[in-house]
Amino acid sequence: MPLSRSAVAAALPGLALALVIGVVATLVGRLVPVVGGPVPAVVLGALVGAVLRRRRGAGDLGPVQPGVKFASSRVLQAAVVLLGAQLSIGEVVRIGGETLPVMLTTLVVCLAAAWSLGRLLRVSSALRTLIGVGTGICGASAIAAVTPVIGAASAEVAYAVSTIFLCNIAAVFVFPVVGHAFGLSQHAFGVFAGTAVNDTSSVVATATIYGRQATDTAVVVKLVRTLMIIPIVVGLAGLEARRTARTDLAPASGPGRAGGVRVLRLVPWFLVGFLVVVLLRTVGVLPAAAAPGFSTVATFLITVALGAIGVSTDFGALRRAGFRPMLLGIALWVLVAGTSLGVQAALGQL
Repeated sequence: MPLSRSAVAAALPGLALALVIGVVATLVGRLVPVVGGPVPAVVLGALVGAVLRRRRGAGDLGPVQPGVKFASSRVLQAAVVLLGAQLSIGEVVRIGGETLPVMLTTLVVCLAAAWSLGRLLRVSSALRTLIGVGTGICGASAIAAVTPVIGAASAEVAYAVSTIFLCNIAAVFVFPVVGHAFGLSQHAFGVFAGTAVNDTSSVVATATIYGRQATDTAVVVKLVRTLMIIPIVVGLAGLEARRTARTDLAPASGPGRAGGVRVLRLVPWFLVGFLVVVLLRTVGVLPAAAAPGFSTVATFLITVALGAIGVSTDFGALRRAGFRPMLLGIALWVLVAGTSLGVQAALGQL
């Protein structure tokens, strides 16, 4: 839906703020590659938001509110579209065929555990979904894709990203030790890192410690794993539609209201864009040499959006969430790592 001139003008202050936070966080991420840009963006944004709220003495953010809201939704969605430039259908078929059993098993185990253990720990539905997809798929990118679909609160997004970040940092130090202890080959460790570590920067950092071949394998596995976003987000969109707009889907179907039309209404536009970009990469319209550039832009947009989410984060809500979501994230991280090694062992790939 196009924005009016007044809406654009209202969004500029918040967008400018998010952009500045994104630039600073990106610089921090380059200085400390293991950390990356998204997590510093959340932290810086949260600090800026706290200062703004204290100065205003109210819960709202004043003139930056419209732009912050825009950045935390539309900018996130645009970033997801650009992630498609890293993949071609050929790469998906070649690498995915070999690692699909590991990826699917870890994803199913992770999502099932997020639902059951999250309920047991009394973690909110949205937060356990964010932590589940972030752990099971690809960290901040998956959280970015799912957030607009389930309408997660900014505090929940910030908590989920922070939880994933802590597990990623632990993986950088722990996983190479585990790999050497089990005598994993370069290929096996690459699959392990690609399926059990989340954000790309942490995957690269973890695998690089183990070896060059492990790094090459891990990166490709990680990119193929990103495609799991598509069925997950479509499924969540369907569940949200049934939960919040059941009456809109209830009228009897006629010749002009076939089930296919309904399905299309459930597919978020940014996932369609993601698939289009993958197709353009496959047919050569987007050359492989351009993929790193698109990846850099996508990462920057995610950083900007997470900076905006940080600005709108309510610290009170984070405190009320307590330690249970963090416990859930750590439990899922350990479970996914164990499942990845277990499936590889069962398939004779270790």
